[in-house]
Amino acid sequence: MPATTVTRHFSHAFIFDLDGVLTDTARQHLAAWGALARMLQLPFDAAMEDRLRGLSRMDSLELVLGSAAGRFSAERKQALAEHKNAAYVDAIAGLTPADLLPGALAALQAVRSGGWGLALASASRNAPTVLARLGVAQLFDHVVDPASVACGKPAPDIFLAAAQALNVAPVHCVGIEDAPAGVQAIRAAGMFAVGIGDPQVLHGADLVLPDLLGLQPGSCLH
Repeated sequence: MPATTVTRHFSHAFIFDLDGVLTDTARQHLAAWGALARMLQLPFDAAMEDRLRGLSRMDSLELVLGSAAGRFSAERKQALAEHKNAAYVDAIAGLTPADLLPGALAALQAVRSGGWGLALASASRNAPTVLARLGVAQLFDHVVDPASVACGKPAPDIFLAAAQALNVAPVHCVGIEDAPAGVQAIRAAGMFAVGIGDPQVLHGADLVLPDLLGLQPGSCLH
């Protein structure tokens, strides 16, 4: 994993989300949250996937607990979050470079060849492990630890932290996300927002693409 202190100087930077952009581990997240809900005898269905997308671990837990959240102490909630995470870590143990989404590797390589900064701004604390298993960890200049920022998406904190680590002004950064909360965070940070997915869902983005195959990094700079 690259050092967290960036010594190179960049004119512009690209800041990627992980889940749903570079790889699709949403099903592993959903399965782990579903198993937790069943253990607690709480309702859970596939519609939760969209609601959970882009949220931090503890915000996701609050959503899964729903109206029952008040029954659990802070200590119990932390234990439940760790229980879910252990199940997720087991589920992603078999990830390989073949699990990169279409266009992901080419997009990262294009950013590197363009001489621009490259960072990851994911709500997942397992992001370094996932990047390593996907074989792309060495391409990143910085990976933001979500535990180091005060507020998760849709607040801009994690994208601003990435820009600061790369020493690039937010206005010269491009954020790439698949979730409305992530797009909102990018825009709140004052960055150019690229949405990956459905234009009707990601209508707040400056540019929406179906996947990374169509990403031309140079055309996003402003």
